[in-house]
Amino acid sequence: MGSGRPATALTAITTTDFQEWRRASNARENVEEGHAYYNDPSPVPPPDKHTPSSLLQCHRKLVYRKENAPAETEMAQGILWVGTRFEEDVVLPYLRDAVDDDGLLVTNSLYVDFEIETDAGALVVKGSTDPVVVDDNGVPILPTEVKTKGSLEYLDDPNEHHKAQLHAYMVGLSKKYDVEVKQGCLIYGDRDSFDLKVFDIEFDTEFWQETVVSWATEHTEYRLDGELPPATPRFGWECDFCSYRERCGKSNRPVSDRGFLGYLPLMEYPRSQVVEYLKADPDAKLTPTLAKRYPDLATEHRVSQWRCTACSEQFDHDEVDWAGDTDTPPLCGCCARQDTPAPLTGPWPPAYSDEMAEAERSE
Repeated sequence: MGSGRPATALTAITTTDFQEWRRASNARENVEEGHAYYNDPSPVPPPDKHTPSSLLQCHRKLVYRKENAPAETEMAQGILWVGTRFEEDVVLPYLRDAVDDDGLLVTNSLYVDFEIETDAGALVVKGSTDPVVVDDNGVPILPTEVKTKGSLEYLDDPNEHHKAQLHAYMVGLSKKYDVEVKQGCLIYGDRDSFDLKVFDIEFDTEFWQETVVSWATEHTEYRLDGELPPATPRFGWECDFCSYRERCGKSNRPVSDRGFLGYLPLMEYPRSQVVEYLKADPDAKLTPTLAKRYPDLATEHRVSQWRCTACSEQFDHDEVDWAGDTDTPPLCGCCARQDTPAPLTGPWPPAYSDEMAEAERSE
């Protein structure tokens, strides 16, 4: 064996980008399993469609997500993967053993698809449940919702949006199987210790109508009216973990209430999200910042120009000498010659109302 082989192997490992490898592997797996459409951008859902997992979340965040606005952070793929594995490899076998003596079975998932009559018209709720305890005919008895957390130490009550999700499953299963499913359970798992906390959830008609259905109605009305929802989530912690904090105006940048089209200037986005947005909007342009960060993408896609914040002079991205530090934008050469240095910026996304008007004109 050659002595250089370990070094060669190490070089191959350290120079192969893991994220790129993982994305390519997932894309190939989707094609091989007959799900090539998973590699396409998410279609924009109609205003009347809802998923159980989205209920009670921040209206504005959901509008950004549904309209395929460029996300500012990577998706939490690791947490999602751990959650799936925890549900399928730990909770599902546990549930099956727990109810076996009662002659009950556990299916890993059931699909719900039902309508709700509201002031905004008929709303559609579609989604797949987590494991469901069923009888020997497959009729649902007890739906569950499984969530993982970093710690269960201070979890004394179930999260309200998880309660809403489970209520949607109870309503959907009741309609689908023509039975009354009035009880479910929320199962929280500790990702470190594998401990569980289980909450018994009784169906609450007032909570369903006054909180959940009211929220879904309000969200549909925002989208039907072409109105950007307020930046006031029901749960304050959502802002801390949101992928659209900058676009929304929850950071120190001079940004607020932007729509879903285009990248923010002088901001770096994860490569995966840049690529996803370029696929979702064929007319999209890279900002000069992103062209500097991902030069290979700049050779394949159009790039917008730098614009002076003082004299409005414009420059191609490749004619401006800039180190790439987003905290120190390049200066306008024209203004510098007049001894009035002014920073350059990229194009700003249009306001949400302007985007909706343009979308209506193009229909």
